[in-house]
Amino acid sequence: MTTHVSAAQTPIAETGARPPISFSEKAKGYLALTKPRVVELLLVTTLPTMFYAHSFAGNSGVPSLWLMVATMVGGALAAGASGAFNCYIDRDIDKVMNRTSKRPLVTGVITPREALVFSWVLTVIAVVLLWSINPLTGMLGIGAIVMYVVVYSLILKRRTTQNIVWGGAAGCFPVLIAWAAVTNTIQWPAVILFMIIFLWTPPHYWPLSMRYSDDYNAVNVPMLGAVAGSRTVAVQVVLYTWAMVACSLLMIPLGGAGIVYTVVAAGAGAWFLYEAHVLYNNSKKDLVTKKNAMKVFHASITYLTLVFLSLAVDPFVGSALMG
Repeated sequence: MTTHVSAAQTPIAETGARPPISFSEKAKGYLALTKPRVVELLLVTTLPTMFYAHSFAGNSGVPSLWLMVATMVGGALAAGASGAFNCYIDRDIDKVMNRTSKRPLVTGVITPREALVFSWVLTVIAVVLLWSINPLTGMLGIGAIVMYVVVYSLILKRRTTQNIVWGGAAGCFPVLIAWAAVTNTIQWPAVILFMIIFLWTPPHYWPLSMRYSDDYNAVNVPMLGAVAGSRTVAVQVVLYTWAMVACSLLMIPLGGAGIVYTVVAAGAGAWFLYEAHVLYNNSKKDLVTKKNAMKVFHASITYLTLVFLSLAVDPFVGSALMG
């Protein structure tokens, strides 16, 4: 295997002293460590959950501005800290995988020591901020970081094809954090929302790992989409998608959902199921390509966004359909 070496990675003996790293490069490097796209997706689930929890608790309007800002910033910092720890832990395989070869620890923009210190600083600030809302929210923030850094990155990722199933639970914590921030408790709707994201994660990530199977195989990371046949992966995607859609509809009898959420969850769920079955039908004919695998990946993001946007709007339109 031949690994591409960029100018930034070329040994100093061959190129002379490396030019000083500018403040702008450093800032962009630190930002990249936090995996901003992942943080953005997590925040998409946080604010709508806060709106819904506020209404579920019998309040009108929206939560206080301070509470929304504190929760969103604390959650973003916790997610950013998790991403930075992950970059530190995975720096050995990131330099081999094409998809991650430009991460700041690979290019040398950020040193491992700087990344580790940065990760801990973000962790402390995030936990302090979330704890200031209430201790339950703070403990959930700690749980999210531990789940992603320890359970997923250190224990599961390189050992089992089920890594993303259980490690991906870290991505479910924002809805619990949001609910706890508003109500100082965890209720059934929060559990259902947690399970929606838990069941959503495999059909979201496994198609992506199909797209980057060469990368994962090169570093011996057993992502299911990389090590299993396309039909096996497609079957799992279909099964998890069915379970996810069924779980999302539990918000109607158990979570007090109204007409907006019901229509969107049912419609978006039917569409995502269709895309999952298209992938399965292609797998039966051995027609799965990286392109149509990524179509399911992108569809999963659209699905989750639509469901949680409807969750944010639902309390302001009509009343609960059941209960």
